[in-house]
Amino acid sequence: MVLDILLHAGDTSIVGFLDNNRSIHGRSIDGYPVLGAIDDLGPLAKEHAVDGAIIAIGDNGTRRRLARQVDAEGLPLVSAIHPATSIASNAAIGRNAVIAAGSVVCAHCQIGDSVILNTGCIVDHQTMIGEGVHVCPGVRMAGRVKVESGAFIGISATIIPSVTIGCEASIGAGAVVLESVPPLATAVGVPARVIGLDRADEDELAMLQPVAAMARQPAPHAATESADRND
Repeated sequence: MVLDILLHAGDTSIVGFLDNNRSIHGRSIDGYPVLGAIDDLGPLAKEHAVDGAIIAIGDNGTRRRLARQVDAEGLPLVSAIHPATSIASNAAIGRNAVIAAGSVVCAHCQIGDSVILNTGCIVDHQTMIGEGVHVCPGVRMAGRVKVESGAFIGISATIIPSVTIGCEASIGAGAVVLESVPPLATAVGVPARVIGLDRADEDELAMLQPVAAMARQPAPHAATESADRND
């Protein structure tokens, strides 16, 4: 999906993929080579004159962790935004964000780093979405919603205004969320009800406070990306 978005956007020269599955090294994905492992990013970036990377992985925790690894290498994280989106001029989009075709981001929204806004979702005015959130296709999110870091919003869920979705919470497909959902909770149904709480690891505990979005940055001349999976 991320490769397709970059190709449609047409403002990035794609060098290739990185993937830790060594059995696919040297192969091609849609005509672009798998150059090596993510741990090889530093030397490969120099060899291929790469000046940006995007993490094309659906799992929130893995995407967030690898984004930090790219940061540690000093390579800029870039975003993939399909041209068939509607994004308000005063919305802020973080780094390493993926915004798929048909998505709508309305006025004064803040979209954090490593967020996925999947196909056809709507994020209405003054909504804040924290780092590493995945918003699935067809989600309808009303105004002034706050989605904290690492949360997962299932396909076609609906969230009414001014609700907070806590850090690492999961909202089931088709759920209608009428009240705030606590961190680490799973909520499903119409109306949505909490059916369980996960136990937090150290990384999740560090995410309990939402991360502010960063302003959108121009695309680089070249970028690598990890192989697209899990989304």
